[in-house]
Parts: sequence; C-alpha cells; structure tokens
Amino acid sequence: MKITKTEIWTVVVPTIEGRVQSAKFGPSGWDVVPKHIIRVHTDNGIYGLGETGRGCPLENVQKMARQIEGLDPREMILQQLPATSSLDAKPTTHYDPNRWWEGAAGGPSWSGYEALEMAIIDLLGKYYDRPAHWFLGGAVRDRVPADYWISIQTPEEAAENTRLAVQRGFKGMKLKCTADEVLVDRCRAIWEVAGPEFELTIDPNTRFWRLTEALDMARELVKYGKVKVFEDPMAKWNLDWYRMFRQHGIVPVALHLSDPNDIINAIKAEAVDYMNLGGGMIQFVRNAAIAHAAGIPCWHGSGVDLGIMELSYLHAAAAARNCILGSDFVGSWTREDDLVIDGIAFEDGYALVPDKPGLGCELDMAALDKYRIDK
Repeated sequence: MKITKTEIWTVVVPTIEGRVQSAKFGPSGWDVVPKHIIRVHTDNGIYGLGETGRGCPLENVQKMARQIEGLDPREMILQQLPATSSLDAKPTTHYDPNRWWEGAAGGPSWSGYEALEMAIIDLLGKYYDRPAHWFLGGAVRDRVPADYWISIQTPEEAAENTRLAVQRGFKGMKLKCTADEVLVDRCRAIWEVAGPEFELTIDPNTRFWRLTEALDMARELVKYGKVKVFEDPMAKWNLDWYRMFRQHGIVPVALHLSDPNDIINAIKAEAVDYMNLGGGMIQFVRNAAIAHAAGIPCWHGSGVDLGIMELSYLHAAAAARNCILGSDFVGSWTREDDLVIDGIAFEDGYALVPDKPGLGCELDMAALDKYRIDK
C-alpha cells in the first residue's frame, strides 16, 4: 500500500452569531483565520482525513504532501511522522536520527503535523478495521465528559446560551473573561438559569493581572454558585502565584499546557489542581500520563475547531485514564458547520466515543464546497 496523492482544501467557517462573543465586546476574529482540510489517498482506495490548526501555512501542508507521497503508511513511525521503518527512508531531521528523542520532548510540533497524524491514523484505522483510539493504547471509556462553551458575553446573551446548554444536557460551561468586565453578573445570570450546581470553568487567558485580583474574584463568585476551576487566571510563568492561589483553597486552579517540560515544572511547583492539556493525538496521551503519574486530573483543550480535529481530540481523551473533566469539544455548536457527516454525538453531558474504523467520520462535500476559499 502506497500513498498516491493528498488533496488539500482551504476553508473558513464562521461562528454562529450570538453563540460565541457578544457584539458589545467586538469581533473575536479567530473564526475567519483559514484552516486546511486534507485527504490522503493510497493505491488501494483507502484514504485518511486530517485538519490543520488555524493559520497553518499552506506551504507546510504542500511540503508534507510531497514528503509522504510513495510511502507505505503501514511502515510509518506514528510517534515521529513521516519517518518510516524502512532502512532506506530519507532522514526527516537534521540531527542524529538515533538521538532524535533527546531534543523533542513534545514530539514533532511543526504547524500542520496534527493534520498528518490524524490522516495517517484515520487511514490505518480503516485498513485494520480499528477505531483511532486503538492506535493510542485503546479507549478506557466509551464516553468523555464535555462542557458547553462561550466566549465573552453580556449577562443576557450568556443566559440565552445557558438555556441552550441545559436543553442539550450539559452539566457545566467554560467561559472566557477578563477582570475588567461584568464577569460576576454574567456568572449569576448563568446560575439563575441552570442552578447553582451548574459548574463553571472560568478562563481569563491570564488576564487577571495580579494574585490578589484572582483571589478577590474567586471569593466573590463562590457566593453564588459552583466554580469548578480557574483556568490560566494569571501569568503562566509565575508558578509561585499559582501555588499561593491553591493554598487559599477557594476554588481549584488549572494551567493550559502542551509542552511536557511545562507540565513537569507545574507539577514540581505544586502549582495546579487540574490541567487542560493539548498536543497532537499521541502527545496528548503522553502529556496526560505525566499528569496522571502526579495524581492530577485533566481535560482536553481545543481551538474551537471543525469536526475532523475535534473527533481526533475525542479519541485521544478516551485513551487517557485521567481525562475525567469536561473537555472542549465545542466546534459543532459554535461554528456554522463542522464539515463532516456524523460528527461528535453528545448525550447528558458526555461526548460519545465512535467505534467506527479510523476517526469515524466522512467529509460533507457539499459543506466543504460552501466554505472553501481556494476555489
């Protein structure tokens, strides 16, 4: 079996009006940054699907397509794509191929790698009739906790989205914020709709500028309802502040991390209760294992992506033993389309793990044609 070609489409899928960020706070802007969808074909008719992160250079994807043409995906080293086990394979690194692991704690991370990993695992899953999580060590659960998600919204719009979240069976919500807007009023509006036990993940993206500011906000919010965690409340480099925040015991605190070195440093500093972890499919499972060894639960982060990428997140989350917190599989209700047939199914606050071969989805070609910008 040889790879014969890679199709590449460039797409922009806007978010649904009122679903993400209130107009009062200005446009978010990230939803108009292009993504690339790929379909990797082989000479026996099997193909795999992949999706890049936002803003990935098209040149990266085109270069990758040239590198993998003619290779047998069954011989590829899944933790170091596109390297193969063939002795005559061309080196893919500029350093000693026998010591590549010493300089790559987080594995390959060039922009576009995530799409290649998804496509090859999807392709091999179809070939071997196995779901994608089988290649990550196997699923330890058939459903993964999931939370609803909004960005910065007025209390009124947050309440409207909470009604939708409750109708769809979600038990918690993650929301973006800053220290300079009506966060307390927004959270109170959410709890008035969903009840005080509805769990909120507060994510200011490090925009609580001082430790005292974060502590004051936590003390105020817990008067009205359940705060599950503060994620990235302060500057990530200041792990001392995170440790001191934990010592007050008001609400748990988490960091959003992808690099194994950062995960280890946060553990050593006793800076977190939970972790929001990223990375490619294989790297996420590795990252989660580091946190698991320290007894730290985690969830899978996202970039508010499309269906192919979010299904890759779901398979990875299902294979991580400590991924027990509500993950961010949010693209299908925030964007106008996820570009796949049979995307993630949600039930009572969980995302159901597909048992179909590969990622478990097919491209919606009509939707793809609607949102592609490379025509």
